[in-house]
Amino acid sequence: MAKSRRASTQAPHLDPVHHGTLRPGTPDLLVDDADLEGLAFTDLDVPLLSLGGASLDGCALSGVVAAEADWRSTQLRETTFERLNVPVMRAPRGVWRDVVLTGARLGSVEAYETSWQSVHFVGCKLSFVNLRGAELLDVAFTDCVVEELDLLSTSARRVAFRGTRIGRLNLQQARLEHVDLRGCELEELDGLDGLRGVTVSPAQLDLLAPLLARDKGLKVEGD
Repeated sequence: MAKSRRASTQAPHLDPVHHGTLRPGTPDLLVDDADLEGLAFTDLDVPLLSLGGASLDGCALSGVVAAEADWRSTQLRETTFERLNVPVMRAPRGVWRDVVLTGARLGSVEAYETSWQSVHFVGCKLSFVNLRGAELLDVAFTDCVVEELDLLSTSARRVAFRGTRIGRLNLQQARLEHVDLRGCELEELDGLDGLRGVTVSPAQLDLLAPLLARDKGLKVEGD
């Protein structure tokens, strides 16, 4: 009897985030350089969600709406977001550890040069996500829609896209390992050289074949 082959692509290691009893937080606490721990923020509507340089540890934000967010160098640990709605988010050079976003609606997300570890997007819709120069470890997008994802010069390990549609994916100069696109509906791709370290399905390979041939200067003709 033939032995089954063990899957060689490693899935993201996502640690579940469990909150104990959280104290209610008020909008005045959500300011730059804040140090927040064990707080819950619910049903807030603010013009600017400014948390530049802030630290959130073990917090939960639910039903938060903002016209824009400034999360420059923000540190998030064991923090969850439900139904976060922000058209413009500036979040470069932040550190996210054990973060879950569920049902978020985000427009332009400037998250370049960030460090994400154990980050999970579930049922989210994102327009443009700039992760240039970021370091991603154990990141998953589940049942999401991402119109454009820019991974230029990004280092990513154990990243998966399950039931997710990506309109355009930029992998130029990316350094990838165990990045799984098999559960992804991908429409456009830039940076074929960045596919090293990516796992695709046989059907996806058929769709990529013309791009690969053109990139390598291959001429494909019938007999």
